[in-house]
Amino acid sequence: MSGAPLALTMGEPAGIGGELALKAWQTLCHDGPVFFLIDDPDRVRALAVSLALDVPVSAISKPSKAATGFAAALPVLAIGEPVSAIPGKPAATTARTVESSIRQAVSLTMAGDASAVITNPIQKSVLADAGFAFPGHTEFLGALAGPDTQTVMMLVGGGLRVVPVTIHVPLADVAQQLTCDLIESTAIVAAEALQRDFGIASPRLALAGLNPHAGEDGLLGKEEQTVITPAIQRLRARGFDATGPIPADAMFHAAARQSYDAAICMYHDQALIPLKTLAFDEGVNTTLGLPFVRTSPDHGTALDIAGKGIAKPDSLIAALKLADHMARQRRGHA
Repeated sequence: MSGAPLALTMGEPAGIGGELALKAWQTLCHDGPVFFLIDDPDRVRALAVSLALDVPVSAISKPSKAATGFAAALPVLAIGEPVSAIPGKPAATTARTVESSIRQAVSLTMAGDASAVITNPIQKSVLADAGFAFPGHTEFLGALAGPDTQTVMMLVGGGLRVVPVTIHVPLADVAQQLTCDLIESTAIVAAEALQRDFGIASPRLALAGLNPHAGEDGLLGKEEQTVITPAIQRLRARGFDATGPIPADAMFHAAARQSYDAAICMYHDQALIPLKTLAFDEGVNTTLGLPFVRTSPDHGTALDIAGKGIAKPDSLIAALKLADHMARQRRGHA
């Protein structure tokens, strides 16, 4: 559906997700993009009052109602049951509702009633204690999308796009998990997303080395020779513009960043340190490889400041804007 609103999940109700949604509406209410929150309208109203935020809340019965009064009130699609939470103190009793919010957002987006899914941060430990079978959003969204889905994380911000090949893996295990197949498939998903969702016809990929100085011809490590370079050769044989392996300490300065559209990094911190240095408050996490657009603010539930009214909505606002941009690009690419 062209022009459908964005679906924002509730996230952990004891965290800062509700506050961020209220503040994001204050910024976007006149110019958009239009979004609706999947939550308990009464909880959101009470939260606005407790935080002294002048945000009217409008309960809507379906996503198509979001645009009508978006300039006047934050649209909230009722989750279907009352939600109660104490700021900073997550409880397993809300885990099922948090999961339901994600399921509803995906279902509405897959049906075309929403244009993208934006997820507020969840408290993974609480969900796990309640029987949630997935390590986090990404794995859950991949399962909802279908069994053959390969999900890839991309972080966007500060004029930089980074893609970690291995994600939440102990550093001691990274070299074992890196394979030619994994690097190649991750880079292909990233390149296809750059074309479809970012409008880059011929994406340029820069692949980082794993070791200091990209291995120094094997002196400081052989993964560049045995795994990364063969993967780059495969990508080039498929017609992709792929360069590397590049020493990671030389690929994120201002001039280097102009030479590629996405940096394919070998492990989590190699990707996230430069991104967060450039855009700590505005970084966005987007999941590539899904049949729908999904973005998220690049931070957690911030339980320590929940309910204090000091949470910054910058990353959520950036996530909403990026999701809208990606959804428009995808509709134009179809």
